[in-house]
Order: sequence, then C-alpha cells, then structure tokens
Amino acid sequence: MKKKWVANVSLLFVAFIWGVTFVIVQNAISLVPPFTFNAIRFFLAGVILLIIERMLKGKSTSAYKKSLLPGAVVGCFLFGGYLFQTFGLLYTTSSKAGFLTGLSVVLIPVFSFIFLKQKTGMFAIIGVAIATLGLFLLTTESGFSLNRGDALVLCCAVSFAIHILLNGTYSKQYSVLHLTTIQILTVAALSAGCAVFFEDWSVLLSAALWRNASFVFSLFITAVLATALAFFIQTAAQTLISPTRVAIIFAMEPVFAAVAGILFASERLSVAAAVGGVCIFLGMILAELPNKPVKKETQAA
Repeated sequence: MKKKWVANVSLLFVAFIWGVTFVIVQNAISLVPPFTFNAIRFFLAGVILLIIERMLKGKSTSAYKKSLLPGAVVGCFLFGGYLFQTFGLLYTTSSKAGFLTGLSVVLIPVFSFIFLKQKTGMFAIIGVAIATLGLFLLTTESGFSLNRGDALVLCCAVSFAIHILLNGTYSKQYSVLHLTTIQILTVAALSAGCAVFFEDWSVLLSAALWRNASFVFSLFITAVLATALAFFIQTAAQTLISPTRVAIIFAMEPVFAAVAGILFASERLSVAAAVGGVCIFLGMILAELPNKPVKKETQAA
C-alpha cells in the first residue's frame, strides 16, 4: 500500500512537471519548430538515460535486447500522440486541443476493458466522469464545435491512451530503465524524421540559437526533468498503478499549467476554469477510494 501511495505522489509530481514546463515549451517552439525541438529534447534525454544505464549495468545485456521491440512499440505510440497533436493544432485552438487530448482519461478504462479484460471500479468510473467534466470546463470557454483539427487531436488522445496501456503492461515484464530509454530514443528518431520532411531543422545550426540562454534553459529543463526523469517515473509507477488511475492523475497537468500561467505569464483564470480544476482534483481523489468487496451470499444449512 505504501509503495502505491509513493507511486501516486510520483505521478502527480510528473503531472506537475509537465504542467509548469508547458509555458517553457511554448517559448522554445517559438524559436525552434516543434518536431525539431522534440528531436533534440528526446535525444538528449535518451543519452542521459544511456549514460545512467552504463554506470549501473555496464555493457549491454540480453535483457536490454529483449526490451528493444516493446520499447520501440511504446515509443511509436508516444510519438503518435505528439504527431497528431502538432498537426491538429494547425486547424484547431489550443483550448480544444487540451480538452480533446485529455479525453485519454475516458479512453483508457474503455480500452482496458476491451483489450485487457480489466474492469474499472465504480469510484474510478465516477472519477473519470468528473475529471472529464473538469477538463471541459478548464479548457473550453467559448463554445465547442468539431473540425478536422479536432479529429487529429482525438487521434492524439487515442495514441496517448494506448501508450499508457502498453507502458503499464510492458513495465511489469521488462527493465523499467531499458524500456524508458528505448521509447524515448524512438520518439527522438521519429521526431528527427518529421523535422527533416516538414520543418526547417537547419535552425539548429544557428550559433545565435545556442547563445540564447532562454532556449538552452528550456532544452535542459525539458530534457532532464520533463522527459528523462518524468517518463522513467511514469514507467516505474505503472508497475504498481492501473492505467485508469495514471490517466486521472495526469489530468492534473492542465491544472498545474493554468496555475503556472497565472504565476509566471500573468494569465487570468475564469470561474468555469477554476471549477474545472476542482473537478479534476475531486476526480483524482475519487479514483483512489477503495471499492467495497462483494460479499458472497451464504446458503443456510
């Protein structure tokens, strides 16, 4: 039980990191295109984890080789989330994209039941519903309609949901460090490919860019904290926590992002958005409540 609580708090810390670094990432991609930035960000994170692996394990082992395919598969779905989100944002607003991406909270218990035959407790279902309402209130304030960009972002939510499901499954079978390293390097490689085909990646060759303290700081923080550390914590925590609970905890990310925007970017939070944040928090708490065990009826002798 104690380990599960540590895992819960650790995942909440990850959501906090992703939330507060959202503004940092926005500033970075104003200087460098998104796929180009993700390529260098995930590459540096992967290198950091490789160095740690060598320090702890030494040379490559058969266990590492067994993790290659699972890690690559998980990494492909993680990259798919970024891919669909990036192109979706070309045709939709960031607020709607935030809500639709958060729908992975709803998709995960559905996918868990369909593909893994895992049933979700009543409190978790209620928590999912309340968290989804909170996401809607927090991220959509001026009506809601769907367009082709929204469809792409929905594909992003599906990709992130499958990533969490597979990560939870494989983390119990393979080395957490190996699995994390491989999926991060997979995202780096695929992002680099997209950068070559869709973006002006040559901006990385600019000396002025690397003299920009803001960019270097953003790259360091996101590579070390928001990528290497965050995904390692997620993979380790998923050995103990169900995918549904992981998704509900991660729904706190836009809450932390909103708070960071208020503190560091002078943004204002509407009443609806504040209520949405409270709903997400309540949904997370409800998901942690234990379900009552079903009592077996005993027949009279």
